Amino acid sequence: MPVFVFDAYGTLFDVHAAIARHRDAVGPDADRLSDLWRTKQLEYTWTLTLAGRFIDFWTLTERALDYSLARCPSVDPAMRSRLLDSYRVLDAYPDARAALIDLKANGKRTAILSNGTLRMLAGVVEAAGLGPHLDAVLSVESVGVYKPRPEVYRLVIDTFAVMPAEVVFVSSNRWDVMGAAAYGFRAAWINRGGLPEEYHDLAPARVLSTLAELPDIAAAHPI
Repeated sequence: MPVFVFDAYGTLFDVHAAIARHRDAVGPDADRLSDLWRTKQLEYTWTLTLAGRFIDFWTLTERALDYSLARCPSVDPAMRSRLLDSYRVLDAYPDARAALIDLKANGKRTAILSNGTLRMLAGVVEAAGLGPHLDAVLSVESVGVYKPRPEVYRLVIDTFAVMPAEVVFVSSNRWDVMGAAAYGFRAAWINRGGLPEEYHDLAPARVLSTLAELPDIAAAHPI
């Protein structure tokens, strides 16, 4: 039976929701701050992994925000704690819960595989009410490296005792899809923004615009 494994941040949960909730208080640089925060957060995971170092994702999230606030002096630094509190309970995308419910109703096993710490993931999963629709929540904490290292994707194999070809990996991050495809997973790219293709030698099995398309495709044409 295939296992449907989801990236968390950017795929199930809207990483820009933390700042969107406080848009008026943040001011005209809200979008710039949000984009920079996400960019630096990911950059830190890649550069530290290349350097053979590991610092937990929450700490990197804090450091990325601090850098972004320094680059956006129009934003009141006192917003820091409010923004971090919001990040702990990010909004799920409107299509996330329904997709998980439909997959479970069709007998599929479901999981999250994320760079986030287990504490971070517990917070967002509980806030969004997704817990009953997930069989496992897996974090890179247990291997001490970040995606797209193959050790991370192996967590799914070890947890569910399946072969890579039995895993459907779902992510909105094209670099994450690349890593999953390189490991041997059947990857679905949720391309909400209509971004151009890249990593052409490690293409996704499916390109979808929303998570809502996933259960129908899985039922009619196994990925």
